[in-house]
Amino acid sequence: MKNSTSAFSRRRFLQGSAAGAGILAAPAIISSKALASSGEVNFTGWAGYPSLAEKVFPAFTAATGITVNFKELPDQDTMFAEGKVALEAGGIDVIEPTIDRVGAWDSNGLLGAFDEAKLTMDNYLPGLADGAAGERSRPGGMLKYVPSVWGTESLVVNTADAKVSTPPSLGDLFNAENPAVLRPHSALAAMGRWLDAQGKLPRPWMDGYTDMAAMTELWDIALAEATKMKGNVVQWWSGENEANAGFTANGATIGLCWDSTGFNLRNDGYAYLAPAEGAFAWHQGFVLMKNAVNVDQAHEFVKWVSGAEGAALWATAFSANPVGKGASEMMDPEVSKYYSATFNDEALSKLWWWPDQSADFLAKRAEYADKYKAA
Repeated sequence: MKNSTSAFSRRRFLQGSAAGAGILAAPAIISSKALASSGEVNFTGWAGYPSLAEKVFPAFTAATGITVNFKELPDQDTMFAEGKVALEAGGIDVIEPTIDRVGAWDSNGLLGAFDEAKLTMDNYLPGLADGAAGERSRPGGMLKYVPSVWGTESLVVNTADAKVSTPPSLGDLFNAENPAVLRPHSALAAMGRWLDAQGKLPRPWMDGYTDMAAMTELWDIALAEATKMKGNVVQWWSGENEANAGFTANGATIGLCWDSTGFNLRNDGYAYLAPAEGAFAWHQGFVLMKNAVNVDQAHEFVKWVSGAEGAALWATAFSANPVGKGASEMMDPEVSKYYSATFNDEALSKLWWWPDQSADFLAKRAEYADKYKAA
């Protein structure tokens, strides 16, 4: 996905979100076949977002009559492992990875294809299910991923105590004066991008995502540099709960975390800042398991989240950006205010979207993350 499209889309999302709190969603048209069979869907997704079970799934059930059986997991590696088990044992219809993982999931034989006739593709905002993102969603030419929410991974800082550059930089994460909460693989990518911005790499950091020899060369450098500066790390995180604990329990003053972490801490003296090198940006969505049983219900679930009401509720649960047209007008205006304070036009233009990551790349990346943690 190109940055120009990203910036345009985010501005559209954030415009006027304080208005329209009383807008009513149109009644959903539900497939009679979906309701005639089990009336349930087995969904595996992200842990740490209580609003999903408290508000979102009940709203979906009220709209469709379909019950969501939800299993929450902390990170994508765990989801992938669960998916491989479910390929043999069953039990999962829909999972929610990010778009950069779709190729790896598909190459491992986990994914079935969505039937576009059972979805409403026109519901999605421009640039999220079409264009470059649309191409990434169709490995082998079949639709195997549709978006659910998108957002960023950037600097969460204690405004009183963090030592932050002017402008803020990814390098601030490695400042010995900043107790830090980091996700290992993201921290290594941040180190690589920081070195790249300073002209300290032998080749562009992006080369490592398409060439495994380049990946080894570049990640060796990033690992060596990050290990030298590892002494300020007070918490590793892989999911939302761990990221929050890094600040609230272990005294971190800076972290490279999801936007939801910053939003949750916004009233406790923390700010969410975009680094000069550009915030990481993520694009999350639904995939259908190859051996899904509740296929019609899965399509109804995915379709509902693409509509204005479902997209607004889903994005609110994640404190992130909605994917459906008309959703921003139905969201909490505080979320809009929060994003607008972080991302002006310059910051939007610098968004760095996680590239596609092959199964070989992910396996090697996991090795580097383990070495970093163990060093």
